[in-house]
Amino acid sequence: MKCRFCQSDLNDVFLDLGSAPPSNAFLDASQLQAPELYFPLKLFTCGNCRLVQVDEVQSHDAIFDNDYVYFSSFSSSWLDHAGRYVDEAVARLDLKASSLVMEIASNDGYLLQYVKERGIPCIGVEPTGGTADAARAKGVETIGEFFGHEFARRFVRDRGKADLIVANNVFAHVPDVNDFTAGLSEVLADDGTITIEFPHLMQLVAERQFDTVYHEHFSYFSLHTATAIFAAQGLAVWDVQELPTHGGSLRLWISHARVRTVTDRVELLLRREREAGMLDDAYYRDFQRKADDVKNDCLQFLIEQRAAGKRIAAYGAAAKGNTLLNYAGVRSDLLPFVVDASPYKQGKWLPGSRIPVVEETRLREEKPDFIWILPWNLRQEIMAQLDYAREWGARFVVAVPRLEVL
Repeated sequence: MKCRFCQSDLNDVFLDLGSAPPSNAFLDASQLQAPELYFPLKLFTCGNCRLVQVDEVQSHDAIFDNDYVYFSSFSSSWLDHAGRYVDEAVARLDLKASSLVMEIASNDGYLLQYVKERGIPCIGVEPTGGTADAARAKGVETIGEFFGHEFARRFVRDRGKADLIVANNVFAHVPDVNDFTAGLSEVLADDGTITIEFPHLMQLVAERQFDTVYHEHFSYFSLHTATAIFAAQGLAVWDVQELPTHGGSLRLWISHARVRTVTDRVELLLRREREAGMLDDAYYRDFQRKADDVKNDCLQFLIEQRAAGKRIAAYGAAAKGNTLLNYAGVRSDLLPFVVDASPYKQGKWLPGSRIPVVEETRLREEKPDFIWILPWNLRQEIMAQLDYAREWGARFVVAVPRLEVL
């Protein structure tokens, strides 16, 4: 296996989670009697550029198909995040009615709806059919394709270049980062800006966030590695913001090289990464043990509560939850159901564990003693939403970075 950025040989294992089905490959009733496809879930660290990555064991067009069930607009906190970003970007970049905003992996129009409200021309690029249709229903023009260099060339020929390109939580989903980044450079206006958000590898390691590893995420980035990837295509990171989203993310502000003055925040974060040891082999060697500790603590808790006659339910049929449940071998005997707000997931079963996904009314009916919040990054939002469960004495549980009963 070769590094998807620098083509160096990959030999150093960062994390081995065995095999699992794709985390968003939810099952319907007709599939419960059929076998599932399991794929290796093993991450490697490149000794040259320090990119942490999984092999493309399942093609990205098979993962991101028309049955893709993740719709961004079902999270109120994510909508708030998108709205605040649009306010900042419009003011910072002086976007106006003569500008063009493109979002790559625009999902259901969760962000571009706010751009459209301001009268700024915008267009989404989204390959998954269901989410693209939801965006069009909001009046957001959406192209149903994967983004890459060839797409960018066609777009520039037919529509021109973009003043702002937004790519939130898609960079990790790209198997060919060089082709994708070349496409960004191609479609970006001479004085334009790209903003990219992705979970920060330093936070993943520090907070033991191994459940954010799944087949959709081909790569895991430090600022050092991301900067090198963009520089290889003539692009420069001129600012960076640290965000609380997804357990700790970075938002990079990028332009063509030498177009913008680089802020002090870029060098400060690069220095912190160096001081944390992210350029050294030793930094990447002990993560397996940290993941195993989380897994073992979860299993022990579930087994102890079952033995004590306590009832447990989970909330949030998130991809990260599927990673943890499958690695820990949790099945419906220990966790009988998971609640999710999305009607696209309700009535289905989780991949691998085959735990049923149900509506929130089930919580009021069952009155569980514990509610395990699988998308721990949304714990405050979910605890506020389910605060009524405290009336019957329910307590909330999260597993990452360590098991906590809240």
